[in-house]
Amino acid sequence: MTTRTDDLAPGSRQRTVLAERAMLAKERAYAPYSGFRVGAALLATDGSITEGCNVENASYPAGMCAERGAISTAVARGVRDFVAIVIATDAEQPTPPCGICRQVMMEFAPRLEVISVTRGGADARWTMSDLLPAAFTPTSLGRR
Repeated sequence: MTTRTDDLAPGSRQRTVLAERAMLAKERAYAPYSGFRVGAALLATDGSITEGCNVENASYPAGMCAERGAISTAVARGVRDFVAIVIATDAEQPTPPCGICRQVMMEFAPRLEVISVTRGGADARWTMSDLLPAAFTPTSLGRR
């Protein structure tokens, strides 16, 4: 099964499922320091969905963002081709991914659709080129 980004229109079944899965992952987040819980649902081209949540640590740099957690889990399962990621937070406004997450997402899916949703129903959608113009990629290293 190949999933297309046009299946992700607001109100579509696929987008609803991804938002629900991201919200559930957010509820499992470990964020005792910031109190800012984030969940992510990553959609692969094969139709599989991998979830991630932020996991903080007393040594702050040792924490893991939800988006990178989802990508790491998917890669560990042998999945490397992604279509979209939905990020869920309790913020009032949709939250874009941090810079490190943008770099990791660009590595695996330069055409990834990034959708951010809030519990209150607000959402935003970006492409990777919107989020990380002039990106450092494997071609920057003379690869691919």
